[in-house]
Formats: sequence, structure tokens, C-alpha cells
Amino acid sequence: MAGMIDKQDVEKVRAAADLYDIVSSSVTLKPSGTGTFVGLCPFHDEKTPSFNVRPSLGVWHCFGCGQGGDVFAYVQQRENVDFREAVELLADRYRIELHYAQGGSERVEGQGSKRTRLLDANEEAQRFFVEQLSGDDAAAARSMLSGRNFSREDCGRFGCGYAPRGWDNLVRHLAQKGFTHKELIDAGLARQGQRGIYDYFRGRVTWPIRDSTGRTLGFGARRLYDDDVIEAKYINTPDTILYRKTQVLYGLDLAKRSIVRKRQAVIVEGYTDVMACHLAGVDTAVATCGTAFGAEHAKIVRRLISDDSLGAVQLVGPHKVDGQQLSSRIVFTFDGDAAGQKAAVHAFGLDSAFLSQTFVAVAQDNLDPCDLRIRQGDEAVRSLVETAKPLYDFVIDTAIERFDMGYTAGQMGAVKAVAPLIAQIRDKSLLDIYTRKVTRRIGVDLDLMRDEVGSARRRMRIIADDAYASPRRGEPAGRGAGVREEVDERVERGRIQRRDAAEQSYHRIDDAVFICEQQFMAVVIQQPDAIDPEAFSQLTLMNFITPVFRSLFQAIAAAGGLPAGGVPQGLWMHEISKAAGPLLQPVVDELAVMPLPLPRTAEGDGGATSADSGPSAAERRYASELMVRLMDLGYMRRIGAAKRRMAQLGSDSPQGIGLLGDIAGLEKARRELRDQIFGNAL
Repeated sequence: MAGMIDKQDVEKVRAAADLYDIVSSSVTLKPSGTGTFVGLCPFHDEKTPSFNVRPSLGVWHCFGCGQGGDVFAYVQQRENVDFREAVELLADRYRIELHYAQGGSERVEGQGSKRTRLLDANEEAQRFFVEQLSGDDAAAARSMLSGRNFSREDCGRFGCGYAPRGWDNLVRHLAQKGFTHKELIDAGLARQGQRGIYDYFRGRVTWPIRDSTGRTLGFGARRLYDDDVIEAKYINTPDTILYRKTQVLYGLDLAKRSIVRKRQAVIVEGYTDVMACHLAGVDTAVATCGTAFGAEHAKIVRRLISDDSLGAVQLVGPHKVDGQQLSSRIVFTFDGDAAGQKAAVHAFGLDSAFLSQTFVAVAQDNLDPCDLRIRQGDEAVRSLVETAKPLYDFVIDTAIERFDMGYTAGQMGAVKAVAPLIAQIRDKSLLDIYTRKVTRRIGVDLDLMRDEVGSARRRMRIIADDAYASPRRGEPAGRGAGVREEVDERVERGRIQRRDAAEQSYHRIDDAVFICEQQFMAVVIQQPDAIDPEAFSQLTLMNFITPVFRSLFQAIAAAGGLPAGGVPQGLWMHEISKAAGPLLQPVVDELAVMPLPLPRTAEGDGGATSADSGPSAAERRYASELMVRLMDLGYMRRIGAAKRRMAQLGSDSPQGIGLLGDIAGLEKARRELRDQIFGNAL
């Protein structure tokens, strides 16, 4: 195995990597202050955006879950790889050759990071499947696709292919391309049998399952022949380090832009349904891959349709979208049969904020979107989405419609059937509304319905939630059904401790000294060139009183002080983070993305800021003001200490007279420093 990656190559990758581009491939980012962007955190479920990105510094931080770091840390967390693999992934993306200790480059055939090799194997397999679709053996595949009203151009657009019926056609093809048997097994393209390695997909139509950036992670495949030993109509790539069925959505690479723009996502049940929707003009359609829609899928969708256009007020529920006829929504195209209704009820397990925007679309005769397009055309598919009903209403109405309300027994039957459904509405804001709404429709007393719903809620141990409440800063949102209703001793102790801290009157965290030190450290990290090096060299621990900033000042000193001119921002952040260590790393990350009270500048999609062209006059002026305050505080503390010492010794004593001279010198130094710094800033 090759040794460590050359440090110079690591810095080349760091300088080339565009953090905005990498993060925005899976998170919708919006400008928030000069050079800072915010979005929903990809590492925990939340309703209100608390994930901050500062591209010019190459740093990110989430105020919800506390995670943060540089571009390598983001790739490590996102792709579940170690540091070395993160560097290699980014090097591949930006076409940077890496060199390793103990001689030579690793960029030779058959080598490279494991994840990159598996991605390459999948891409080559996709090319192979597409080529096979035009062969003589693929007549059944072409017939199946054309029978669903898909032309050759349509198949090319969605990457449809054909896995031949042979034993190891793909294995032999990929082996010729330099891939090992282990790599093919690890990618889910092959399996080990008694007679050797063989193709996992055989005799089936294939679809590539890609991430939002278009990288092929796995495949879905449909059965064509009666003698297929695998009876399942559809099979998917087994879980690998690339592919997790609970974390992928087919068609996301095609639908992402439209989902973000329209704030709408349509969830269908199959690959052909995604194709039919897109061809009919519903370009926000995606599908799960061999599993029910779950919480991980909901996170992906919410990050794309999120909207914080009112600033601190997070919009929850369907709301109007500029330029769009439909409100923001997530539409499920369940079947109207028992299985579809069961799937709709299953969706109740998702969190309240997601469900408040969730709708259900059911076609007449229970047709799926693909069959609907075949029988009634594109307009019918578009109409299906436009006439969708809110999820809660769909499930409740389906239960009520089974009963004849003309009879008292029918009314009571409806109450008993619908009460457990209403009870599952965790959002306390909507629970009472739906209870009243159903009561009026069935025609029974409100107290009766409330008793039935309350009884079902207690029996099912439903935990109340409020989709419309903004979580407190630092508290992850969407905790879900895994949180116990009972408050244990540890939680109660923490609650009392926080209350004690909040109610005391002798120390406030937002005092002027803390603010000054915090702002200064933020400027040091975000724009060190704005700091006067000569003045900075005069700072000591005496200039800081907040323990965390005293420690951070020591870390900066350990890193060599302010960076020399021309040092890239990303490298400066790396050096500070390394010197700060794991305990101070979250502090560095927070300060790096913290908005500064400076005039807004023009912001592009990539977040180009003044950091790219040196500090602005406003930044230099602000840094100078903070420096003066810090130096003043330092001098004041030294003067105060000298006066206390003088009082103890007596002002007439020789030592006291000497201290009096020191005090006069400190006062003069304060004035000279202020004049010097302001003069340099002009």
C-alpha cells in the first residue's frame, strides 16, 4: 500500500475544491450575509436551516448538530470515508494527480481509492448495458420499453439498458477494463457462486440509479423471461458502500433542479412511472428503489424544497411559490387499492413538518402514472398531480367512505375506524382541527370523537409534536418517534441546570467584552489580512477575559500568529484548526461562518467574496476598531492591577511612586495606539 499523500498535493486539492459546488449538489443553499450561505443540514433532520457554509474560507458549520469543518471533513461525513479517501475523491473530481510517500504516484491502472474504483466500475457497467440494448438478444427488452410508449430517444435520456442472459458477460467485460473480481462484488455488479463469479443482473431491462450529481451508484432491473431464476419482478443493487436503498431516489439527478425551482416533488413507485411523468411534463418525479419511502428519503426531499423566505420564520405546510400554479408540496402517487392505502398510512410515521406538505394522488381505475399516460395521455398525468389531496384528508376520507352514515351503527363504525388515524397526527396544531372536521362530517358529538382519539393516542403512545414551532438554536429538530415521552432523571437535571443558567442575573453572555472578543476572533479567522500585524503582536492573554478566546489566542500563537501575505484562506483555516485541536474546532467553525456587521457585497452563486481579493476598507476599519477596544481593555486591566498594588503599598512609598509612573506610561500608550491604528486605517 502506498504511503501518506504528499502534503503539497493535499493543499492543491484543498485550493481547487469548490465547497459551494460540492455542498450545493445535495443541499439547497441561500445567501445569508456577505459570503455566507445557509441550508438544511444534511447530517441531521431539521425544519429551520442552521447549516452554514463559507466558501471563501472553505469551512462549514451546523448550529443545530454542532458538526463542521473543511471541505475534506464534509466529504468524509457525507460519503462515509476516511481523510485519505476524501482527498482522493476530490482529487479525482478536480483531476489532480496525487503523489505518495515511499515513492511514486498511485495513479496507475488498477489502483485508486476504493470508492472511486467502484464508481468507475458502475459507469463502465452502465455503458455496457446501454450498448447491449441495441443488440439482437435485447428484442424482449426493446419490446417491453416500446410497449410502455418509450421511444429510443426516451430510453437514451433515462439511461435504459439491457443485461444479457449469459452467465458472466458483464464480469468478463469489466475484467478486460482492469477491474478485479472483488471490486465487482463490492460494487454489487457480481456475486460469488460455486462455479465462480457471475453477473448479478442477467436477462433484465436496467436503469441506472444516480445521485444528485449524476454519479451511478447502482442499478434497478426488471424481469423479462419466465425462466429467470429470480422471481422478483424488480431487483436492485444490494447495499454497498456506494448504494443504500434507504438513501437514494431514482431520477433525482434529472429532477433536482425542477424540485428546487418549483418546491415540489412527486414520489412514484417505479422506474417507468418516473419516465412517464417526466415525458408528460411532471419533471419533479422521483422513485424509491425497492423499499418504502422513509425518513432518510424525506430528508433528501426536504433539503431541496425548503424555503426560509421570511428569514427566521420557517414556512411549514403548503405555501405559494412565485411563478408556479401549485403550492409547495410532496405528492405521492399511491394506488387506490388496499396496498396503496396501507402505504399512505405508513407515511404517517414521517415527521410532522414533512407531512404538512404531503399530498396523495390516485388515478381513476387505480392506474399508475405509466399506465395512465398510455391510456389517457400526458394531460392526464399532469392533472393527476394537480388534483392531489392532502395526505391526512386522503387517509381519513378513505376510512370514512366505507361506512353508511345514514345509520347510527355506521356513524359509530366510522368513529372507531377513523379515531386511530387521527390519533397518529402527531402535530398538536393540526390534531384538534382534524378532530373537529371529522366530527362534523360523521355527525357525532365532538366530546365523543375527542375521547376516542385521546384513547387511541394513549394506547398507541403517540408523542406530540409541533411542526410550526421553530426549534431552539443548538437543538436538533425532528427528533421523531424514538424520543421517549417520559422525562428521565438526567434530562430533568439538565433542564434545571439550563433554567438556573438562564435566570441568573450576575453574568450575561452577550456583554460588551464578550462581543468584542468574539467579533475580533471572527475577523482574525475570516479575514486575517485586515488585522494590523504590528498591533496584533502586542496582544497578550491579558487582552482576553473569556476562557475560550484565551485558549483560541494561544492556538493562534501556536500556529505561528497571523498568516503571511498570500497564504490561501483554506490553508489558514487548516493551520488554525490543527493548532486549536478537537476541543476548539467547533469554536473555529462557528466563528468562520458567523456573519460580521459589515456592508453587504455582491454575491454570486459560488460565493465569491472580498476574501478573494484582500480585505476591504470597511473590514480594515472594523478590525482596527476591535483592536483598539481589546488593547484598551488590556491596558485598563493592567492599570487597574497597578492601582490596586499601589493602594496596598501606599502612594508615597518608592514602589508606589514607581507604579504611578507606570500608570501614566500605560495611559499614554493607550492614546498613541489609538492614534496609530486609526491613522493606518485611513
